[in-house]
Amino acid sequence: MFGLAGCATKNYVRNQTAPLVTHTGELDQKTAENNRDIHDVDQRAQAGIKQAQDAADTANQNAQQASQSANQADTAANNVAQRADSLDAVVKGLDNYKQVANVSVTFGFDKSVLTADDKQQLDSFGAQLNAAKNYILEVTGGTDTTGPAQYNYELSQRRADAVVQYLATKYNIPARRFYLIGIGKDEQVAPDNTAAGRKKNRRVEVQLLSNMSSENSPQNSASVGQPNGQ
Repeated sequence: MFGLAGCATKNYVRNQTAPLVTHTGELDQKTAENNRDIHDVDQRAQAGIKQAQDAADTANQNAQQASQSANQADTAANNVAQRADSLDAVVKGLDNYKQVANVSVTFGFDKSVLTADDKQQLDSFGAQLNAAKNYILEVTGGTDTTGPAQYNYELSQRRADAVVQYLATKYNIPARRFYLIGIGKDEQVAPDNTAAGRKKNRRVEVQLLSNMSSENSPQNSASVGQPNGQ
């Protein structure tokens, strides 16, 4: 009897507690699932926050770059306007400028490099510049008629650039005083149907123009230089 009663009691307790154990297991499983869901949500939230922050940082960088570009464009526009105003002032006063000195140097065929003789002629001309006031230097490069027109324009420009670089460097002349142009074969100073004439056309001419009164201007012109061959 006691044995049967003990077994019955154990069975009863087992039957009563089994649903509780099962329910507890289900609660643990749901808790784990909830924790995983919470973790997933947190990861997605963090990823979203990071993505939003990255987008905000990119937008801020783009805004800064746009601002810098705008400032650079504004500076460039101001510089152009200042140069235009300066040139306009010079052009308006060109009638007041008079030639007070000039020099002409020549170049070898298809050459744009100054020779020792060219530099000596430019030095004779440049010696006057320290005493010059309110002046500009008109630099004109030319070629003979040999070769394509476009190439000659570029060649004449390189020749003018070589002269400007030499004078500007050696005599510390600011860029604003130079007005240069390469005219190619458009303006000839000698007939181009002879070798001697073509040599004369392969040249760079520099004119010193000043709007000073005759009392204060450098005296006489220094038209120096014979063709040295092209």
